Amino acid sequence: MITKNEIISKLKACTSTHVKVAVADIDGVLRGKFMHRDKFISALDNEFGFCSVVFGWDVNDQVYDNVEITGWHTGYGDFPARIDGNTFRQIPWQEDIPFFLADFESPLSQDQNVCPRALLKTIISQSETAGFKPIFSQEFEWFNFVKANDASSQNSFRDMTPITSGMFGYSILRMSDNYGFFQDLLAMLERFGVPLEGLHTETGPGVLEAAIQCSDALEAADRATLFKSSVKEIGKKHNITASFMAKQTKDLPGCSGHVHQSLWDLNKQSNLFYDKEDELGMSQLMKHFLAGQLYCLPDILPLLAPTVNSYKRLTEGAWAPTTLTWGIDNRTTALRVIEGGPKATRIEHRVVGSDVNPYLAIAACLASGLYGIKHKLPLDNRHTIGNGYEDLQHGVLPRNLYDATTRMAQSQIASELFGQRFVDHFCKSRLWEWRQFSEQVTDWETKRYFEII
Repeated sequence: MITKNEIISKLKACTSTHVKVAVADIDGVLRGKFMHRDKFISALDNEFGFCSVVFGWDVNDQVYDNVEITGWHTGYGDFPARIDGNTFRQIPWQEDIPFFLADFESPLSQDQNVCPRALLKTIISQSETAGFKPIFSQEFEWFNFVKANDASSQNSFRDMTPITSGMFGYSILRMSDNYGFFQDLLAMLERFGVPLEGLHTETGPGVLEAAIQCSDALEAADRATLFKSSVKEIGKKHNITASFMAKQTKDLPGCSGHVHQSLWDLNKQSNLFYDKEDELGMSQLMKHFLAGQLYCLPDILPLLAPTVNSYKRLTEGAWAPTTLTWGIDNRTTALRVIEGGPKATRIEHRVVGSDVNPYLAIAACLASGLYGIKHKLPLDNRHTIGNGYEDLQHGVLPRNLYDATTRMAQSQIASELFGQRFVDHFCKSRLWEWRQFSEQVTDWETKRYFEII
């Protein structure tokens, strides 16, 4: 843990008189501001006011009309935010200006907290109280386009040009085509405290995939959140627009945000998921954890697939799961067990898309796994061998955001895992998202019905 004096010393060693501070909203979008170094230092021991609208609007700054915690009825006052000194970084592509994350540990009271980062901290605390240190990491696929001249125009996103053409997964040639961008991603993210384990092209024009190095769960979520924002900022320096939409087009696979997860002892000396005596190398703890994730998944899906677009990715044969299945190194199942021996045995949650809020995705994975441990759920689902899309015996995932959110809103499991106040607020934000979509007239409708109907 970094001390206040250490933070002050680091800030005084910087040339900048200001500090960049950010919080993550309900969609995982970073909202922040510049603070003078003196004001920032004075806020280290206290809380500072941050407008509550950060949890009262959507990704386009349209205010919700259906939530209780903030709105016109509350006057949009401030919530008290607290800086996390351990998140100190310097932004190498912005003259090494200091950067910190903050969150809302208890904006009104604990049962009213809807802050995603604070929610994850609570679940991590539950895990550690039970004797488990959660070690997580996230990987992302995303599309990259040559930046349009007028990126603010809605029409500019319709016919954007990918930075590479064709289908070239793991292509050394395509990596060379954009070497400057690749090199900046690797070097600058390393300096920014978001180290990449790997970076390569994926199948699809302009598609890249990056795996972030594993760490404690909170740090993993911080890294994932910062990664998405950083890629966009670094991309702009190369005239590149990065998109983390889950599904760009029906003709190509979607973009994943797979979460890798394991539980270790509190000293991080032993991977509690591994058992050399087990036929599959899986400990009983891991089996309970896996069973909990399968059991809870249909009730908490919006945390892993939070947008209307998310469900366009979860389609058969598109490298994204549709069934409640698990398998050994099987990429057609919802949960993929990776047999990695005592150091790397873990679970890859393949439902998660690139459009998620990493704090909520990791919170969902961890909380549902802990549910299985707490209730000693048996792993009755036998692991799927072969095509997971055809293994329907344990059910399928909800098909769209409305169905998934309606189920979560009524779920006792979701309330037990995350608290009724959070579930209510989050589900209302997803129903708002569905309503915004439902009111639109799409190109598909116009092309299909305009003349012939």
